[in-house]
Amino acid sequence: MKTETRIGIAALLAPGLATAPLQGAAAQAYPNKPVRLIVASGAGGGLDFVARLVGPKLGENLGQTVVVDNRAGASGSIAAELAAHSTPDGYTLILLSASLVVYGAVNKTRYDLFRDFAPVSQVAAGPYLLTVTPSLPVKSVKDLVAHAKATPSKLNYPSTGNASLAHLATEWFAIITGAPLVHVPYKGVGAALPDMLSGQIHMSLLSVASVYGHVRAKRLRALAIATRKRAKMAPEIPTMIEAGVPGYAVTQWHGLLAPRGTPKAIVDGLQGEVVKALQHPEVATRLAADGTEAVGSTPAQFAAHLRFEHDTWSKVAKQTGLRVD
Repeated sequence: MKTETRIGIAALLAPGLATAPLQGAAAQAYPNKPVRLIVASGAGGGLDFVARLVGPKLGENLGQTVVVDNRAGASGSIAAELAAHSTPDGYTLILLSASLVVYGAVNKTRYDLFRDFAPVSQVAAGPYLLTVTPSLPVKSVKDLVAHAKATPSKLNYPSTGNASLAHLATEWFAIITGAPLVHVPYKGVGAALPDMLSGQIHMSLLSVASVYGHVRAKRLRALAIATRKRAKMAPEIPTMIEAGVPGYAVTQWHGLLAPRGTPKAIVDGLQGEVVKALQHPEVATRLAADGTEAVGSTPAQFAAHLRFEHDTWSKVAKQTGLRVD
């Protein structure tokens, strides 16, 4: 099952997709004060990493400070509600992850992702990585599933909240493999990591940007990556499909939205500045080192991606029976 639509930087620089400078009457004075970037997660983890990497470069391009405002909780829903009710003038933006789309696919929310926001750009995307604590006596996905079945309801995993991407993706894994797993929700990856590194959490399916540094440092053991082809940054790690989990591919992505009603000239201009920020050598190098791909899609492409993701994860939710009131 395909779970992502990604447009590379090179494609965006092709004829007809050139970046748009800030222009028009609505954008002539923009920006003349700092821009608030609400991040739909706590500190630490892949989304915060992308925000603190791309945000300063975006600020340099805009000529203003971009202030990162972390708002954790409810898989990003708290941040989304705050952003949805902000003034649509380009001075409040939200950086979200796939978890927010997943949450909206299985919950009633006090905002509508498609009605209350103007897509700016998908920023980055990276696969999920299956890891275990090194003390767990498993070396493969097959071992992990066998261990889970031999110790039913003992093997636990973290998520970034109920109905987050990590929650639904791991429940999907459990349904396919028949492994009985115990869900432990956290407010974000940063909150979960201490328990993962101490061994209190046994396994995880989280974004490669969140955990791969700990794999390199041998604080976590990687068993499989949720891509259809092996990753260039870690070709020794088998794909989940190779490891015996048919059709399993999951991508964590990050994207930028503005409140609905933000002038089109500002939205288009912001998209252009995001692409410039992603082209910066430091940004590109650090994203690649963590197995994350710079995207930089147009507002229309990102809108289509949001709809595709919503429909895809709604189907997975039905498969797993996951519903959160």
